[in-house]
Amino acid sequence: MKGIEVINPGLLTTIQDEGRYNFQKFGVPVSGVMDYYSYKVSNMLVGNKGTEAVLEITMIGPALRFQKNAIIAITGGNLGPKINGADISQWRSIAVNQGDVLSFTGIKSGCRSYLAVKGGICVDKVMGSRSTYIKASLGGINGNALQKNDIVPILDNNTINYKVKKLSDSYIPKYSNNYQIRVVKGPQDDYFTEKGLTTFFNNDYKVTSECDRMGFSFEGEPIDLKNGSDIISDGITFGAVQIPGHGKPIIMMADRQTTGGYAKIGSVIFKDLSTLSQAKPGDNVSFVEVTIDTAHKELKELVETLSIIKKDIEKQDSIIIKQTKNYKIKLNGRTFDVKVEEIENC
Repeated sequence: MKGIEVINPGLLTTIQDEGRYNFQKFGVPVSGVMDYYSYKVSNMLVGNKGTEAVLEITMIGPALRFQKNAIIAITGGNLGPKINGADISQWRSIAVNQGDVLSFTGIKSGCRSYLAVKGGICVDKVMGSRSTYIKASLGGINGNALQKNDIVPILDNNTINYKVKKLSDSYIPKYSNNYQIRVVKGPQDDYFTEKGLTTFFNNDYKVTSECDRMGFSFEGEPIDLKNGSDIISDGITFGAVQIPGHGKPIIMMADRQTTGGYAKIGSVIFKDLSTLSQAKPGDNVSFVEVTIDTAHKELKELVETLSIIKKDIEKQDSIIIKQTKNYKIKLNGRTFDVKVEEIENC
């Protein structure tokens, strides 16, 4: 099957979906996308059901050649996407033609981008998911991040008379170098002194270079423990904040292990995990204590927001792209790649 040819894989580009559930009891991590919000919106913009696999692109993006026409959308962090060397917009659907090359210039904001393709990415499911878990060689293409010369299989896309979809500016996240992340205290908050709890919730912490899909490590003021950090290993959730013996936080992310033996001072609320996933080494993070009721309220609001976005995308006035053509134009000794779209308002 033709699809997307990997010219250059970038730093870390993996196939991900919502994750691999019901296997943690066997020691198999959930994996899945780091930024749930960007993932869901990317699929909405190309008209997918919402659970199709996408490419998760980290910091330094790949170069990809499309072997067939496709409808795509790029969301999440801005890594400088271009088609045939020309800048393209994020948070909207775009038609690409056979032979077009998608590339990225580097981080402008955030850390991770999400590339959805109409129809989805057609790799086999492993344990009910297409998500790549590199440490165990599960999912994706041969269980690996994308490699040079890989072909990412996609369905045939009709790019004639396709409808452009855009996300309203009010729903596009703003990424910075400073993040405020909400945390529900526990379940081992009794392992920490009052000073330790105050330290955690009243100081900024810096994301270190030990920051990947498994977990984020932080530098900052050490957090006091009463009698050490070791506990009888128990379950680890996405966003669990472990405090090892050195007193510096580690937040467990999508590829986290299923159990852990360090005391957990709290858990990041689900809504803020998408924000945290866009933090990169050197960024500052502060933690704010909230109640479990607030966490539930925020989750409900996230679900409602995504429902509103879906309805808005489906009903918004659209521009129909009747056809697209690529040209090379020479002007004053320079050659420019130009894409011409014939459009019709509807």
